[in-house]
Amino acid sequence: KPNLVQTLENTPALVHGGPFANIAHGCNSVIATNMGRALADYVITEAGFGADLGAEKFFDIKTLQAGFTPSGVVIVATIRALKMHGGVNKSDLQTENVEALLKGIANLEHHINTIQKFGLPFVVAINRFTSDSDKEIEALSNYLESNNYPYSLSEVWAKGGKGATDLARKLLDEMENKPNNFRRMYDLDQSLEEKITAIAKEVYGADGVEFTPQAKRQLRAFKKQGWDKLGVCMAKTQYSLSDNSKKLGKPEGFTITVRELRPSVGAGFVV
Repeated sequence: KPNLVQTLENTPALVHGGPFANIAHGCNSVIATNMGRALADYVITEAGFGADLGAEKFFDIKTLQAGFTPSGVVIVATIRALKMHGGVNKSDLQTENVEALLKGIANLEHHINTIQKFGLPFVVAINRFTSDSDKEIEALSNYLESNNYPYSLSEVWAKGGKGATDLARKLLDEMENKPNNFRRMYDLDQSLEEKITAIAKEVYGADGVEFTPQAKRQLRAFKKQGWDKLGVCMAKTQYSLSDNSKKLGKPEGFTITVRELRPSVGAGFVV
């Protein structure tokens, strides 16, 4: 029973489940999305915690089970987060630091590349905070423009719906005029090991995957049960592209360690 709520501007929104993508599939239910698709021209799903977690699971798990192809993506970027990926302490994020911002952009670049691998049109939304300086916004805008990445300055927090009309128009334009070559990162008939490795290499940028002895035993046992044809739901830190929460920015030369596997057979995936 999806819960119908409304925003301050009387826009309907459907709330049905809210599992975090660092431990689960990171988006609302198939029921709510398909209900929305039956009622509206456009339905937006928040697939939280970056392209490495929320988006990957939305594309590889949810859209497959729900039976639809996504039309486009909004990649939300904040200057605060990019400065953090550029080495700024959380307590200092209010202070202007264009140098750290430019360094942290490598993280945004990785997420953009991931969405491009899935083959979908996209727009980068610069989610403006009151602490963002004009120079910082200009630096991020210049980077996006110089790389021909479509973007919009989103001021929803301050201005409500009016603060996102440019973003909405640009997203519609991209979806209507750019090719949609959507593909998933793996096929269900691949082994669990192959699916996990595909996600780790293609989405996280890892060199490879290490499985603990316990995980290797489980891989063999799950195959006997016939669970190896299920989707994969990776439980990983949301703070880093790697499995080490302290490796910010765009880590290089790392492996992903899989400690254990847990079957969620009813949901149709292995965690």
